[in-house]
Amino acid sequence: MELRTAVSPTQRPRADRVRMLERLKREFIGLDTAYPLASGEERPRIYLDSGASNLCWRPAWETAERALEHYANTHSHLHQGARIMTKAYDDAHQAALEFVDAPESYTAIFCGNGVTGGLNRMARVLAERRPERDVVITTIMEHHANDLPHRKHVGEVVHVPVEKDADGEAGRVCMEHLREAVREHADRLNYVAITAASNVTGILNPIHEIAKLAHQHDALVVVDAAQAAAHMPLSMRGHDVDEAIDVLCLSGHKIYTPGSPGVIVAQKELFAGLEPQEVGGGVVDFVDTARYDIMDKLPEREETGTPNLPGSIALGATLRLLQHIGMDVVEEDERALTQYALSAFESIPGLHLYGSHRLEVADRIGVLTFNLKDLPHGLVTAALNDYFGIAVRNECFCAQPFVRQLLGISDETGVAPESCFDTCTPDDQPGMVRVSLGLYNTKDDIDACAEALTYLSENAEAMLEEYVPVLDGSGDWKHLSFRFDPSSAFSIDSTLERWLQG
Repeated sequence: MELRTAVSPTQRPRADRVRMLERLKREFIGLDTAYPLASGEERPRIYLDSGASNLCWRPAWETAERALEHYANTHSHLHQGARIMTKAYDDAHQAALEFVDAPESYTAIFCGNGVTGGLNRMARVLAERRPERDVVITTIMEHHANDLPHRKHVGEVVHVPVEKDADGEAGRVCMEHLREAVREHADRLNYVAITAASNVTGILNPIHEIAKLAHQHDALVVVDAAQAAAHMPLSMRGHDVDEAIDVLCLSGHKIYTPGSPGVIVAQKELFAGLEPQEVGGGVVDFVDTARYDIMDKLPEREETGTPNLPGSIALGATLRLLQHIGMDVVEEDERALTQYALSAFESIPGLHLYGSHRLEVADRIGVLTFNLKDLPHGLVTAALNDYFGIAVRNECFCAQPFVRQLLGISDETGVAPESCFDTCTPDDQPGMVRVSLGLYNTKDDIDACAEALTYLSENAEAMLEEYVPVLDGSGDWKHLSFRFDPSSAFSIDSTLERWLQG
């Protein structure tokens, strides 16, 4: 398999690429946005919620804005605008393929708004391609997007546990249990669906080793790269052909491009002979009232309708920027900040981190999940925002089986007891707090967050007196007196009114 010509980071000295990253770290929209706090002051936010969505990279946004000067629909070459946009859309696909080092035998398909659409699409495709194989193996650590689609579209889903690392914390998928599950279901196994990195602990899985294991039993491997893609190099290849990834899905909004589509990168042969899961304009060669003929060309046959051109072009620009910098540089930079954060959080009284705090013990991306003793996760999250201007996330992160298991609620298979319906009450919803890093985060951000968490830990009783639970099942808490009106910062109507008033 030949590698297509890519923008190689080796074309520039590493020192130049490091300087490029440092210069571009501040070029994100929203970094300087300030909000009022409960103290009465106004402070620029510290955004530590990149595991949910990244801030937008200004160069990519401005690239899409420039493209809009030529906007037209694709599927035509007979006027300049259509020709320009068709070429730009093709270039965005090419950028996606090169970003994950995909050979010529793969296609990139833009689908949905994240990995959810892509994983649902591929579950349907693989169920139709191999209907006699009605088992999927996945792990307890998966996001719902890499669990529920396989349950709905394929059949039986087997959940493999995670191993304990050297620090006694939840680590990567247990390879021994995975091998046993693959052998047990070999004759019915369609594919193994695995996350490259957990969105709860940030722990990395050995995706190429898993691919080789699956291929030994005529099964495929589907990788959820939603969390991993912005943080580390990814390749569809392995050291040999048996280690190649069959399908990989990623989310543009988690790669510094909110508003962009999700991406499927998959072997072309998986779609051969199958009708697309969605049909309409742009995917057919012939239509009359008696029949329609689907085109063979990929990715066009899998992308019906008018595409999200601004989002796709912005995503292509982001992926090109990351290729110029080199994901090796990005990974090294984040690894240093992640270890700095782990060490800072480890020393906070009453704070329990999930997953090892030592990168030499457990490889992980910049996702740190924890709880503070004596304080509900919703209160901690609200107080970080209200008093310190720090944006983080809480609850179960759409990974309820894994979170409940880490909290000691579910059993070793991930099944919650019947009593969970009594203990998971509106004012006592189980969950965690998550800090997740992006290119724009600094040691100062970590220091500010660690200082804030230390304050909350040392003043837990006082904080409990300042907040009340929101009794709607969310696990959220709200301040007794401080309120923030979102429309005071932004609303569609007020923004338009300024235009209307000239």
